[in-house]
Amino acid sequence: MSFLKTVEAKFFHSEIPYKPMGKYVHFLTIRVTESYPLFQTDSELNKSRVRAGIKDKITISRLTMFKRKQSTPERLVGRELLRNYGLMSAEECEYNVKFAMNNPDCIIYGFAIGDSGSEKSKVVVDTAFSIKSFDESHETFTLNAPFENGTMASKGENGSKVGEVTSRINQQDHIKPQVFFPSIVTLKDPTEASFLYVFNNILRTRHYGAQTTRTGRVRNELIGVIFADGEIVSNLRWTQAIYDHMKNNNTLYSPDPLNEDEVFTSAKASISTLMEDEFIVHEDFVGDKFAALLKEVKSITANEEELKKMLKKADDEAKAYAKVHIKGKDKDKDKAAAK
Repeated sequence: MSFLKTVEAKFFHSEIPYKPMGKYVHFLTIRVTESYPLFQTDSELNKSRVRAGIKDKITISRLTMFKRKQSTPERLVGRELLRNYGLMSAEECEYNVKFAMNNPDCIIYGFAIGDSGSEKSKVVVDTAFSIKSFDESHETFTLNAPFENGTMASKGENGSKVGEVTSRINQQDHIKPQVFFPSIVTLKDPTEASFLYVFNNILRTRHYGAQTTRTGRVRNELIGVIFADGEIVSNLRWTQAIYDHMKNNNTLYSPDPLNEDEVFTSAKASISTLMEDEFIVHEDFVGDKFAALLKEVKSITANEEELKKMLKKADDEAKAYAKVHIKGKDKDKDKAAAK
């Protein structure tokens, strides 16, 4: 069963291979904050001192979005879909508790369960960096907790007077809206179904970082896909190239937020320039070529019947792979037979 007409079959495997076979697909993603997310460790926003651009040699602090902050929400969205369409149950596979080891999430994104079995992730995500500096990309908020009457006044407990307004409880740095994190998500040795599965997870994921039920709204904008026989540039180098391009075109607008259209224009121009310096075989789907692919992918993922077919195909491939290559599944079968 074939789903795509805009991409040649040569870029995909007919089944999930056990050993690396040198086929890569790179999803060129710009993650755009749309609320006040938190990407933090030990109560502080993650940041790093790096060079501003490839050509601009000044050093700045940039917000960072670690790889687990990106991959975990995306695989959880995929798991939700698998449960919704009856391809996985919460009882047989619970994230970070008990892995079933034979569904698309486990086989594509990997798992590790001690002696029971493990599978290395075929999805590679690296730390992403904000285009603009830390100082221009975050705000500090004072956090207060209202009482049940809707005010900030205390109730006279612990010796305080009734009606007395409480002092601030805490301060927390948040990332501003309209902060851009260029991120390349790589899928190794894709089948057509696993390509669509990961593509769909990226498109659907809307919340990243801490406290995802109340904040953390992030929109993923894909500007292209690159098929190659090796890995391409890092997130940091791509971000630095975007920074250089925007600085040269006077579109950094400090201290105002970046213009979204100008970010995408610079992202496309900079990745094209960077790919010219690569020493690998690659085919780039950027611009009109990517627009046609994206339209075709959306026609599958937005159609319930086509989506179910794609998920079923991905599930069949995962189960066929697990049956042959996941030793833990054999142990489970042996225990079941012994009973």
